[in-house]
This record gives sequence, C-alpha cells and structure tokens, in this order.
Amino acid sequence: MLPGPAPRQLIGPAGTSLRRFRSTSSMQGFSELARERSKTVTSFYNQSAIDASAEKVSSSAKYLHKELPVRIAHRIKGFRSLPFIIGCNPTILQVHELYIRAYHMLSDFPQIKDQDMEARFCKLVQQLLDDHKDVVTMLAQGFRECRRHIQDETIIRNFLDTTLCSRLGIRMLATHHLALQEDNPDFVGIICRRLSPKKIIEKWVDFARRLCEHQYGNSPRVRINGHVAARFPFIPLPLDYILPELLKNAMRATMESHLDTPYNVPDVVVTIANNDIDFVIRISDRGGGIPHHIIDKVMDYHFSTAEESAQDPRMSNIFNNITNSGNQSSPMHGFGFGLPTSRAYAEYLGGSLSIQSMQGIGTDVYLRLRHIDGKGESFRV
Repeated sequence: MLPGPAPRQLIGPAGTSLRRFRSTSSMQGFSELARERSKTVTSFYNQSAIDASAEKVSSSAKYLHKELPVRIAHRIKGFRSLPFIIGCNPTILQVHELYIRAYHMLSDFPQIKDQDMEARFCKLVQQLLDDHKDVVTMLAQGFRECRRHIQDETIIRNFLDTTLCSRLGIRMLATHHLALQEDNPDFVGIICRRLSPKKIIEKWVDFARRLCEHQYGNSPRVRINGHVAARFPFIPLPLDYILPELLKNAMRATMESHLDTPYNVPDVVVTIANNDIDFVIRISDRGGGIPHHIIDKVMDYHFSTAEESAQDPRMSNIFNNITNSGNQSSPMHGFGFGLPTSRAYAEYLGGSLSIQSMQGIGTDVYLRLRHIDGKGESFRV
C-alpha cells in the first residue's frame, strides 16, 4: 500500500492554521473546532452586513473630505471680517492660523479611492481634532486680552456664536466618522441608542463635586428627580460641554453664598422632563440668585460673576486652573464663556437655554433639547 498523503494544513479565513486531528482522544476537540470553524467560515462569507458597514464608513469619509474644507473656509472668512486690531491679537491670530493650516491639509488630501487612503484620512481627521482641542479656551483668552478694543459687542457675539457652533458641528461630524469604525453595540457613530439623561448627569455631578470639594472642602449634595428612567437616542457630546458648566455654576453659587456654613449647604436639584418632542433638564440651586444689576449680562461673552466675588479673600476661582478635564474642553470659571457658549450650543441643536433667578433665593436654569427621533423637527449638524 502506498503511504497516504501527509495531513493537510487548513487555512481559516483569518489566516489561522487548523491541523487535522486523527487520534481518538482528540475527536471531541476536533468536533468543537470544526463547529467553531464552520461558524467562522459562515460569518466570513456572509458579506452583506460587512459590506454595508464598510460602505457607510466610506461614504462618511468622502462626505467629510468634501464638507470639512468648505466649513473651515467659512470660519477663515469670519476671522478676516473681525476688526483689524482684534484680528491681530496674537492668541486669536494663532487660532486663525490653525484654521488656515487645517484647510490646506484637508484640501491637499487626495480623493479617497480605497481603504488605505481612507485610513490615512482618518489619521488626519484625528490629528486635526487634537490640534484644535483648545480652540475655545484660546478664543476666550484672546478676546479677553483685547476686550478694551471691542466697540461693537454685537459683532463679536455673532462671530463667537457662529464660530463656536460651527466648531461643535465640525467636531460632531468628525467624531461621528471615527466612531463609525468602532464596534460598540450601544452606539451608531456618536449617537447613543438609549441615552440615559440621569447617567450622564451623574457623571458630570461627580466631576463638578470633585472640583468643588478641592476648593471649598465640601460640595452641595445633588438630587436628581423627574423622569429618571427615561432613555432615548441622542448624542452625548453636546451634553458633555453644557452640563459641566451648568452644574459648576450651581455649585459655586451655593458654596459662595454659604461661606459661613460650608458644611451645611442646601442641595442642588436636577429635574428631568421627557416628552415626544423634546426633553428638559432643570438645574435648581439655592445660591442666592443673580443680582438685578447683572442678570441681563450673564449670557454675554466676556462677563463672569467670578469678577463680582473675587474681592472676597475667602473666595477664589474654583475652576480657574482646571481645563480640558475628560471630554469637557470648554473654558472654565472666570473666562465668562460658559453660559453664552452653552446657550449657543443649545440653540444650534434646535433647543434653548434660559435662566429664572429669584434674587435672594436661588436660580433655575432650563436646558431644553429636541429629540433626534421626535415627532417635531429635529436639528441638523
């Protein structure tokens, strides 16, 4: 009898080697391995879902490649329309140059024709996101430096509203594209399938309380009530900008109005209200309210109530030295950008941010945002 052929080496779809087992003691292991291989091969040849995902990512990359330079060009035009003496501020000029550099890098990138080019484009997008992460803080610093040269605040407010909202939109589009390539069953890109407002509020409550305790040795307790079990599709990113600002303001006001009893302060109460069209997050503090003579200014850029309290030696800027914590990269306490930026973001998302203050008692802030799958008209990024 002629010798039989040597045992063949089987190559699985992932390039893994599977040797044929012959011994009786190995039959059970072989059976399990065969079942696993069969499942893997079936998955490998079932290309419809894989192709659909790949096509989605490819379409997203091509859209970004076309859309981002246009949006950035509009922002460059905005910088060039600033009053000359403001546009020449070194910090603002630095941001302007960042946008010019990004425009050329994106415009010079070749057409995306294959996966290798797509991967290179993703690296470029991530690099630009990293390069621009401090833009809001830099703008806040730059406009503060040349504040005395600002003659028409309406021009500056319109510039900042447009620039900051455009920046948020660009970051949402870019982050969504990068996230599409990740395997996260709870998300489609940056859209959380079942976002829990309560959980995201709790995350930023912990963040704000740590800052507060670092400065004052204590922080207000935060109670969350209302529709605490609500879950719905939404994009967490804007909430990661807005919620820390609102919670920090409420905690700071509470602590600074109770400096004589820092270990016996009233709670901050957060209420969630959800319906088919939108959802509302109300943050209520008992921090004494906003004085009459500044209530109309708290939504203006460059204004901060920190300036009112800085004269008291017992008070210091709780958030002044802490920036870019977690996902939250907007400027901190003392810049006067927190509330107006949050208002601009809320309106950009088709919602609103409003304040009701009871002088001598406290302040209620209402953040209202439209659902992305609601019965009413949603927002466009």
